[in-house]
Amino acid sequence: MTATVHLDEAGDRGPLLLCLHGIGSSSAAFAPQLAELGRYARVVAWDAPGYGRSPDPEGPLTLDDYADTAADLIRARGGQAHVLGVSWGGVIALRLAVRHPGLVASLIVADSGPGSGADPAKAAAMRARATELAEIGPRAFAERRAPRLLSAQAPAALVRRVTDTMADAVRLPGYGSAAASMAAADLRGELARITAPTLVLCGDQDRVTGPDASQEIAGAVHKAAYVIVKDAGHLANQEQPARFNAWVLAHLRITARIPEQEPPCR
Repeated sequence: MTATVHLDEAGDRGPLLLCLHGIGSSSAAFAPQLAELGRYARVVAWDAPGYGRSPDPEGPLTLDDYADTAADLIRARGGQAHVLGVSWGGVIALRLAVRHPGLVASLIVADSGPGSGADPAKAAAMRARATELAEIGPRAFAERRAPRLLSAQAPAALVRRVTDTMADAVRLPGYGSAAASMAAADLRGELARITAPTLVLCGDQDRVTGPDASQEIAGAVHKAAYVIVKDAGHLANQEQPARFNAWVLAHLRITARIPEQEPPCR
């Protein structure tokens, strides 16, 4: 089962960079990447099915359904993409690379892991989130969860922006499907099958998945590089966008052969 999704886009030439957000977010999370990397690539960020401005799916979605929806987006835009996934989006990106290897030119996996199914306690906590959202509503849910996604030193304005993004993005049943897909995911046995060049990034102050989970990915994928993003929590792409974007651009210069002196896209 695949679904229709809302997309934010920037850039009109260069390689395709598909951005997949975390479980409590939306395409708004990639505003710094759309603004900067859109000068060098065609950047596309989705609202996952049942999130933000995307319609609710017709029924429950599995991790494979999310991966297949991403695959359809790539096929519609020329047949291959560099895929950037943050947290849950990184799990989708990894599954996409296993399931549709010919569509993935490279991976950028940020503040992610092999899935909550790798730890029974984390899987149970993930499944409980949909009930929590139903009981307290999106705004209170966001106010409770968003601050932990950033470092303790994150500016108040960023905490408010992340909170507002979550409150505007999450709802049932979409969030319930996402949480169930994450709870069931354990990709440890599949990571060695990924052939795409992979950049793994993690905020040094990530209190959610943490560096150990990112290192597990980097250690299992054959063509992987691992980078710590200084002074960043779980949302390194938003908390330290200049550092994050510089690493992604360096990765794209190697994997997509963007020339060092190529004029930026208009």
